[in-house]
Amino acid sequence: MATARGFGVDIGGSGIKGCPVDIDGGVLAEERMRIPTPQPSTPSAVADAVAEIVEKFSWTGPVGITLPCVIKDGTALTAANIDKGWIGTDAQELFAERLGRTRDDVLVLNDADAAGTAEMRSGAGAGHRGLVVVLTFGTGIGSAMFIDGKLVPNTEFGHIEVDGHDAEKQAAASVKDDLELTYEEWAPRVSNYIQALEKFLWPDLIIAGGGVSKKGHKWIPLLETRTPVVAAALRNDAGIVGAATAAATRHND
Repeated sequence: MATARGFGVDIGGSGIKGCPVDIDGGVLAEERMRIPTPQPSTPSAVADAVAEIVEKFSWTGPVGITLPCVIKDGTALTAANIDKGWIGTDAQELFAERLGRTRDDVLVLNDADAAGTAEMRSGAGAGHRGLVVVLTFGTGIGSAMFIDGKLVPNTEFGHIEVDGHDAEKQAAASVKDDLELTYEEWAPRVSNYIQALEKFLWPDLIIAGGGVSKKGHKWIPLLETRTPVVAAALRNDAGIVGAATAAATRHND
């Protein structure tokens, strides 16, 4: 029997990556293509980049696309680590038009929600009940929250205030890189952030994702948190997998 396939594109502050996905296995079906995020990352420039990736694979089916934005009914309502011109943009219509698809063949969702959905379906969160929070550490800090496996969309826990600052300005992976911090120097910042989050939430599990998760063994054991923290199983591919899965399963429903 043929493997169910979908296509996902994950738009980040520094890179845009995408490829076909094995929906059943929850893994990339081909080597992903990555191109730098255009600067400035305007809607039209990003849409061109997404089209370049989709066309590279000659993909003709539904496409799932993530944005580092709060997304409601296909429209971006915020713009974290991406051009402010996205705010108020009907992203679903924009991508559908640029890709030559119908609106129903394109699904746009928050990047952390997509990554979290993949982790809960076939990654580190599979089978976990209760309250699970997925935190993606990259250019900023994305978040996704699940209650008994069900997504509570568009959480923005990366923007809670910690010591008078936006949390992601203190503890994102980009901060580690920009300040050239060691894992030992960066981990207390992450601990401080998670402890602030734990004042408001009592998660049963926190899943740490983003590119830095592939080195999770170097910093997760250094964290001082009440909640168990584990590395994302799908690592930095989770956004692509989650977007493709959401688009394909919605199309099949």
